[in-house]
Amino acid sequence: MLTRILFNNSLSLGQKILYFLISAGVIMISLTVHEYAHGYAAYKLGDSTAKADGRLSLNPLRHLDPFGALMMLLIGFGYAKPVPVVTRNFRKPRRDFAIVSFCGPLSNFVLAFVSAFFFVLLYKVCPYEFLAGNIGGAILTIFYYMILMNLGLGLFNLIPLPPLDGSNIVMCMLPPNLAVRYAKIRNYAQYILLGIILLSWLPGSAGKIFDYIFFPITWLRDVIYDGFTGFWIMVFGL
Repeated sequence: MLTRILFNNSLSLGQKILYFLISAGVIMISLTVHEYAHGYAAYKLGDSTAKADGRLSLNPLRHLDPFGALMMLLIGFGYAKPVPVVTRNFRKPRRDFAIVSFCGPLSNFVLAFVSAFFFVLLYKVCPYEFLAGNIGGAILTIFYYMILMNLGLGLFNLIPLPPLDGSNIVMCMLPPNLAVRYAKIRNYAQYILLGIILLSWLPGSAGKIFDYIFFPITWLRDVIYDGFTGFWIMVFGL
């Protein structure tokens, strides 16, 4: 996201600063809701570790992972600081941990769906002159970024690579002996994620490698975006 803003020559410096601030704000909201959903699900299923650790909070500073937030800012995909979970507190540890892991991405899909509602509603109730102005355009951009970033965050975290939520879901589905082997990927996962960021910055055809790797996610994100906005357009009769 940041790379597109910085290297977009059609934007003025003021517009770049505005879009950067909007992006940063949307990232904080998206990551906070994501981690709060993990903590709340764990609490409802019997584990109060996140609450005791102060993570059952909507304060972004309690949840932001610097590296994961940087990924969100640079490429639109990322993650937050994992919520602590003690699985022995669950009645059915493997099932409940899988539910807790899935609730993070699910919260982002819900947030994207709600943002799509307001995005389409603005077109329904606001005159074109307002939407074309600075204030109206900024509000539209906020909801547009809320949709895209939450879809990107939700889908990216379903990738089965530690520390992403998808890896926890896979480990809960694997037999215990295979789950232990699979967990060893965590030792290399951060280097893989760092390599992803570097790929996104490569110039020319080399940078296309990033696009090829993430094509399934970006394609699915766009499909869901069209589905969410299309649903509300149908509801409003636009």
